[in-house]
Amino acid sequence: MTKAFAVRRPAILILGAPGAGKGTQGKILGAIPRFFHCACGDIFRSMDTRTAIGRRFVEYSSRGELVPDELTVELWKSQVENWAESHLYKPDIDFLVLDGIPRNVRQAEIIADFLQVHQVFHLTCPDRGELARRMRKRALKENRIDDASDTVIAQRIETYDAETRPLLDHYPDEIITVVDAMRPPVEVLGDIIRRIVALPAYQEMGKEVV
Repeated sequence: MTKAFAVRRPAILILGAPGAGKGTQGKILGAIPRFFHCACGDIFRSMDTRTAIGRRFVEYSSRGELVPDELTVELWKSQVENWAESHLYKPDIDFLVLDGIPRNVRQAEIIADFLQVHQVFHLTCPDRGELARRMRKRALKENRIDDASDTVIAQRIETYDAETRPLLDHYPDEIITVVDAMRPPVEVLGDIIRRIVALPAYQEMGKEVV
């Protein structure tokens, strides 16, 4: 194990179906000192395919096969270590804000070796029509026309229900906070921040001199 993960690092996890606002909340938190937003999708999009681990990732994706959970976490962990070494992410004083990883229970089991999830925020949006509207709007804004189709949207929501939602049964109830994501983003953010500042781990880390 590398020096960056000599002890389990503090983290919070944002969970929710596609369109629930995970990325929005994660980016806002990541702009606040002592929080580092770690979006798994951004890691994969910026991956250096010339590295050994990058080539292994491409071998699976180019064949249209699912990338093994162990390789996914290894790639993610490698990038986190790079951030730590470049001092963008400071493991001793920063909370990692997890967004997009773990994607399933197996990944959660793997990352538990070097991360401690202190709080899980479940962004709920039971109106699937609203989720679809948000996803369609985002896809068009980012010029990803294919992702705006009803078929793709329905498939992504089904995948979340089958693979990611079971994480809510994996983590203890006492660290899960349910947040109504149907409200404006600023109200959702307020709920998240109020819970974070009450965490014993946050209060303890707040004593550290930056």
